[in-house]
Amino acid sequence: MEKRLVLAMILTALVLVVIPRLFPTPPGARRTITPDSATISTGAGLNTPGVIPADSAGAATETRIGAAPALPAPLTGGTLAVLAETTVVVPEAMSDSGPMSTYRFVNQGATLIGLELHKYRALTKRGGNVQIARPGEPILRYRLALAGDTVVLDDVTFRGEQTGQTLTYTARIRDADVALAYTFVPDSYVVRVKGTVQGGATPARLLIDLPRGIRSEETDTVEDHRQLAYAYKPVVGNARSIRFDKLDPGETQRYSGSLNWVVTKNKYFVVGLLTPAGDAPFQDIVAVGGPRTSKVATTASATIIEPVTDGRFAFEIYAGPQDSRRLLAMGRDFQDANPYGGWMQGAVQPFARIVMQILLWIRDTFRLNYGWVLVIFGVAVRIALWPLNQRAMRASLRMQQIQPQLMEVQKRYQDNPEKQRSEMMRVYKEHNMTPFSPMVGCLPMLLPMPILFALFFVFQNTIEFRGVSFMWLPDISLKDPYYIVPVLMGLSMFVLSWIGIRNAPPNPQAKMMAYFLPVLMTVFFLNFASGLNLYYAVQNIAALPQQWLIANERAKTTSPPKRT
Repeated sequence: MEKRLVLAMILTALVLVVIPRLFPTPPGARRTITPDSATISTGAGLNTPGVIPADSAGAATETRIGAAPALPAPLTGGTLAVLAETTVVVPEAMSDSGPMSTYRFVNQGATLIGLELHKYRALTKRGGNVQIARPGEPILRYRLALAGDTVVLDDVTFRGEQTGQTLTYTARIRDADVALAYTFVPDSYVVRVKGTVQGGATPARLLIDLPRGIRSEETDTVEDHRQLAYAYKPVVGNARSIRFDKLDPGETQRYSGSLNWVVTKNKYFVVGLLTPAGDAPFQDIVAVGGPRTSKVATTASATIIEPVTDGRFAFEIYAGPQDSRRLLAMGRDFQDANPYGGWMQGAVQPFARIVMQILLWIRDTFRLNYGWVLVIFGVAVRIALWPLNQRAMRASLRMQQIQPQLMEVQKRYQDNPEKQRSEMMRVYKEHNMTPFSPMVGCLPMLLPMPILFALFFVFQNTIEFRGVSFMWLPDISLKDPYYIVPVLMGLSMFVLSWIGIRNAPPNPQAKMMAYFLPVLMTVFFLNFASGLNLYYAVQNIAALPQQWLIANERAKTTSPPKRT
């Protein structure tokens, strides 16, 4: 028992040491996002003039990606410093809960410049509903490659017309008739985009510049900025991520190939472009690191190519929360819009998804606060593992009983290794055991670790936990401001370890680990999400009765050590 306990504790510590090493969180200073310097008046179904603040204009340079056509670098600044006509669209709601979003479009560039999410409140001092667009920055920007020239659509004034749930923009560009139609899907965060390019001397390509970031609406804006990233899904292969903080200013990262979708994301919200089923996929992505005003990267730029086939193109926009069920319903592996796990992504992400689905099921079934959901889940995990743990602990008792015989065999045949091995196998067989029994006995103790590992990632970006209070905890997705839960987790781990070494033969190493490991784990968990600490503390406490019963059983089957 002692060796297996020590091994389990060491492996537990290693796993939790590896997590912050594989996914480090660099130190950074808090950056305050200032309010919009110019206000655009809005109203449902109204076209109103407004001034879009300008950013510093950046020069577009030609960049060649493999054998693909030249892809201009992303626009690094805003150029919409003109009097423009904005259109506010509030998609109709089929349910009684009201509209989910309000969109703002501008005819200068025929693009989306604002998005308000009615179901989510900003957790900053500003309050109000969550806003996706940063002040002065459009969400999307377009460029059209025509006749050997690339036209920045920011410089083109379109004529807009709204019919029902569709907003259409048209313009004449370089002897070509260009149209973009946005159709809003009720009760969703989806906008379907269809476009046509009729005329012109050569086939066209639409270049789409992704958002340079997403407005932070969180209490911890620094952590929110650290989660800023582009992600994309190749037609073949796993989703990949380009984190802003991994891009030095001016540094370029590229991927040349076909893409099912691309996104810009922060901790909880995402702006994604998806290829409709059966349509030509996006081609290539190039991302460039933006300037830094602090240690945390808050800005980057990226561009993709949308093919124009027979004068037509189409894509979908998902702009809203990283709601696991909504992302899954989008298909095309869009639930992986927040790829994590590093080189273990193929194993970590599916397992984390399963854990999240279980938590959602408990929530939907019992209609409880997510804090109680984590309590129930922690107890359920221990109950499910009870038979395996019981078998492993009793195997440990048998191992302790045959240990004197094994030591006697080792001593008697120390000069005859072959005879020693055969006699040891005989002892194992007489007690219905194998040399692998100690290792197998450790496995049930390690089974909760993959769940803990998955929950570590679940709490990173799961919007269902955002802003959820529980007892004294203001937000289970953030650290405990009073450090009560991590201390409780450490104490529960110490008690569990202390009971585990009761009535066992003296073992200085096991005793040292019983005192040292809980302290180490408490330090590691201090700044982790309080919900993660809550789960770990609960499953430790739920394991105490079984550990106590096994300790008493050990006392009956083993004699006390002789005093010398």
